Amino acid sequence: MKKRTSIGTIVFILGILLSVAMNGQQPNPPASNRSSILILGTGTPGITAERSGTSIGIIVRGTVYIFDAGPGVERRMLEARAKASNRIDHFGPVFISHLHSDHTLGLPAMLYYERERNQPFTLFGPPGLKNMMDHILAAYAEDRDIRMKGLEHAPAVRWETKVTEVTSGVVFQDANVTVKAFEVPHGNWEHALGYRIDAPDRSIVISGDTRPSEALVNACNGCDVLLHEIGDRSMGPSPEYMAQFHTSPAELGDIASRAKPKLLLLYHSAVRSQTDALREIGNGFHGPAVFVRDLDVF
Repeated sequence: MKKRTSIGTIVFILGILLSVAMNGQQPNPPASNRSSILILGTGTPGITAERSGTSIGIIVRGTVYIFDAGPGVERRMLEARAKASNRIDHFGPVFISHLHSDHTLGLPAMLYYERERNQPFTLFGPPGLKNMMDHILAAYAEDRDIRMKGLEHAPAVRWETKVTEVTSGVVFQDANVTVKAFEVPHGNWEHALGYRIDAPDRSIVISGDTRPSEALVNACNGCDVLLHEIGDRSMGPSPEYMAQFHTSPAELGDIASRAKPKLLLLYHSAVRSQTDALREIGNGFHGPAVFVRDLDVF
């Protein structure tokens, strides 16, 4: 006896097919000069074997720009680089949305492993990031000294950091991308950021952790791709917490309906049912919406 396919499942599959059609590529596309979005981690504070801590990579002409560095980011980067379809020749700066641990626990590992060699570890993020990096360096001071002064003769540049604290406006620009920061509301955090990345071929907006914010509508404003966090009120410590710190599916449907992205990617998700969440989003937003997975490429 054949099982009937649910309407929710059909909606979910159509969302994926539409996103592929509108982007003109399959997941894990062949390397090219076209920009790509590499999902390095979709986890919340609760991570699993399938979900590393929050991190998004934007790859343009072989350079990867990393947005947030949750636990396991260096491992996911190694996995991504092992695939021939992901051309990653250089590491650009790391951009941090806010200082929650699930967005920053990967920073010590990146300092040692996945970063541009023989260059300072370059980071942009909210006020407090420099203090965090100073303490990370202090925590590994003995390790650093033994490696530099002992038989290993490790180069001092490995531990050099260049931290720029930002709140809004254009924070970085090179031949590949222009990155703008904007502030978003995230519970008790004084500073939490979202980012807009303008690459040669498309515009990408990353929400960071946020409750519903008009800043996202303004930053996207018809952007090609909006990556937005999502969380059910029934998840987390309490409904009150989720309302102050995160965006529900219904709220995201409203945000996306006004932001009008060509593709909505859902990450940092804490929902009981992706099918139900897509249905709620679809009540407001009628474009393609897809829940992403670690190591997906768009």
